[in-house]
Amino acid sequence: MLKTRIKRLAAENARAVTLLAQVSASIAALKDEDLLDFADIFLSEASSPLKDMASAEMTKRGLSL
Repeated sequence: MLKTRIKRLAAENARAVTLLAQVSASIAALKDEDLLDFADIFLSEASSPLKDMASAEMTKRGLSL
């Protein structure tokens, strides 16, 4: 049972890493205007992973709101 649980957790972790990479790639693929719109949606959030990803991409491109 322990081996099965470990395999299941490893598979879940692998899916989570893959999904995170896909989300990050999707944000990076946004055009400048779309990225600014996306970042504007999360502007009022205190802190969130999506806001952080958008901010990092905006910094890389030299964009600001």
